[in-house]
Amino acid sequence: MTKTEGMDQGRMISGAAGGALLLMGLRKRGVLGLGMAAIGGYLAYRAATGNDPVMAVAGLSGNASAAKPIFVEHSVVIDRPAQQVYDYWRKLDNLPHIMSHLETVTVLDDKRSRWVAKAPLGTHVEWEAEIVNDKPGERIGWHSLPGATVDNAGSVQFESMPTGGTRIHVALSYRPPAGPLGAAVAKLFGEEPSQQIAEDLQKFKASFEGSNPKN
Repeated sequence: MTKTEGMDQGRMISGAAGGALLLMGLRKRGVLGLGMAAIGGYLAYRAATGNDPVMAVAGLSGNASAAKPIFVEHSVVIDRPAQQVYDYWRKLDNLPHIMSHLETVTVLDDKRSRWVAKAPLGTHVEWEAEIVNDKPGERIGWHSLPGATVDNAGSVQFESMPTGGTRIHVALSYRPPAGPLGAAVAKLFGEEPSQQIAEDLQKFKASFEGSNPKN
């Protein structure tokens, strides 16, 4: 995906979210309804014109990629050896079984992969990523490649516990397609990575401990 295609897809997502919020706000009464309508109108305007009036008034660039990255991290302890958990994660096409927001992960070579993830209102985003830090049984680190709809980087650490289990620590930094406001809208629709990762890690723990997964 080229940078231009990524920007167009980000504007499409922003426009869809904005239109939905605008309609929801108009159907509600009171301050909440007015606020939702205002945010929806703002997102729809920005998606349609490519201009960001709020950022312009503040004297900042309207480019979503200039937004401050959002950092998310969560941990969970799983009653399985670190090497076994690492082996499962390292086979990247297993990740959609772990993370509910992922639709597919296609391995391109030893380091590169193509990701497709769910986005608000039935849309999706995609990007290519590269593994930049790989220590078997200990850590996997990655970052997205140029042209990604959602710029992101992160790591998964696998810490062996004295009990024989593994502490998994996921750290993720990302820039939402519509900037900080887009992150708030995504959270409203239940598509915000912080809540997703926390829930998915708990589900993965229950599933992995209750079965004998193979690579």
